[in-house]
Amino acid sequence: MGLRDDLQADLAEAYDDPDGLADAIKPFECVRTTAAGEYDWESGTTPVVTSGYRGRGVFGSFKQQEIDGALILATDTKLSAVLQNELIEVVDGEPTGALVVPQVDDVINGMVVKSVGQDPASVTWTMALRRT
Repeated sequence: MGLRDDLQADLAEAYDDPDGLADAIKPFECVRTTAAGEYDWESGTTPVVTSGYRGRGVFGSFKQQEIDGALILATDTKLSAVLQNELIEVVDGEPTGALVVPQVDDVINGMVVKSVGQDPASVTWTMALRRT
């Protein structure tokens, strides 16, 4: 195991520990809708595929100095400490086991992802979420 694997394993253990971080960690689900073909002029629609992912992390707020009023609003939610090795793809309600990279415009717990970042060790994701 490398250092990143050790960090992820230690964090996952702390996330599960009732005396550790278990009270701060919350599960979430994402819905991702992507176009799956050409626009159909007869029906006026474009076929779509709905997939997503599941994970867990800390839902909180942004620091005052992070809020710029344009990219980050005071009402945005910060989703942090999302373990990259736990972000598993879900297709038709079933986990596939494939790891997923979160993307802008994904919908997590009814909120739209506005930005995605990762820590320098590539252990966790941090996202800005906005209610629509």
